[in-house]
Amino acid sequence: MKRVIVGLSGGVDSSVAAYLLKEQGYEVIGLFMKNWHDDSVTISDECPWLDDSNDAILVAEKLGIPFQTVDLSEAYKTRIVDYMFKEYEMGRTPNPDVLCNREIKFDVFMKIALELGADYVATGHYCRKTEVTENGKTTYKLLAGKDANKDQSYFLCQLSQEQLSRTLFPVGELLKPEVRAIATAQDLVTADKKDSQGLCFIGKVKLPDFLQQQLKPKEGIIVEIPSNHPNFSQEEPQFKNHEEQLKFQAKRHVYKITDGKIVGKHQGAHYFTKGQRKGLAVGGMALPLFVIETDVTENVIYAGQGKTHPGLLKKVLFIKNEELHWVRPDLQIKEGESLKVKARIRYRQTLENAILYKSNDGLYVSFQDNQTAITEGQFATWYLDDELIGSGVIS
Repeated sequence: MKRVIVGLSGGVDSSVAAYLLKEQGYEVIGLFMKNWHDDSVTISDECPWLDDSNDAILVAEKLGIPFQTVDLSEAYKTRIVDYMFKEYEMGRTPNPDVLCNREIKFDVFMKIALELGADYVATGHYCRKTEVTENGKTTYKLLAGKDANKDQSYFLCQLSQEQLSRTLFPVGELLKPEVRAIATAQDLVTADKKDSQGLCFIGKVKLPDFLQQQLKPKEGIIVEIPSNHPNFSQEEPQFKNHEEQLKFQAKRHVYKITDGKIVGKHQGAHYFTKGQRKGLAVGGMALPLFVIETDVTENVIYAGQGKTHPGLLKKVLFIKNEELHWVRPDLQIKEGESLKVKARIRYRQTLENAILYKSNDGLYVSFQDNQTAITEGQFATWYLDDELIGSGVIS
């Protein structure tokens, strides 16, 4: 009998994943990851990880499977939280959920599971895995979940072939209502539990609140850049080659305070991200104000009116070689090659037509249509049909 260790998070998806695996004849063990117990970061009197842990225990009891808690808070702090703060201080916007999966769930946690004699690790992610074997070599494919509204393949975009070989996604073939129906039929305590909205694995902590407790406030100015700024009407020069053109198109706009007018103040440029509307607190504009660029060195936020402000729109992004990852190494392209794909720059975004171009120092992703708020530090992912084949951190 194959042994599977399920990351029981105290939510409905992992609960049903554990139930389905037991039904399929696996030996199932539930493990709850405790990733945070820094009491200096408290947003309310709630203790969500404790609630989640209790729910996970009740589910394990109901299913009659062994259960234990593993404390991964040290690894979580160094690999996720410290990394996040460093990124925000540099003016980039990291994705903690992608990092959690790469660094914690499918690395630290997986190693513990394998030490406990597991053949596989299973999670409640809405995605699917298939495999093909040719000439004795097996290749694993990471596919979008059947429920298009819940597809979480984006969050697993940094997984390797080795990690995929050891992973199961039992709810990937189901729709969310079907998962809840199974939980109800089995009388699981998590059946009606809301999906968690907080910072990955910490619980109901909102990211801005978390950042404000860790990064010191620092007053600065908000400068409104008009939509007719010369930056946006630059004519493209003559290029020697296509790569030169892509480099030009991927370049971020650089602004000076004198390029616009001061319209307000903020408490720290490092709290804000490109495309953000909330928190600017500037009224009296014809259209809502959006962040179009942050300068953390000078502590200035540049903003523009309306979600179609040209400062928000771009078609090309760049990923450095060291931040490029292929889930399917056999499909990676070589320098000078290109590949037509579907791509996205954030979770839940509709997949868009794009072409990948490989240069000597990285990869350009050139979209057919303008993208809104391409944000440094976030992950771009690309697909062939419904298979996620690669990803990278936007430079």
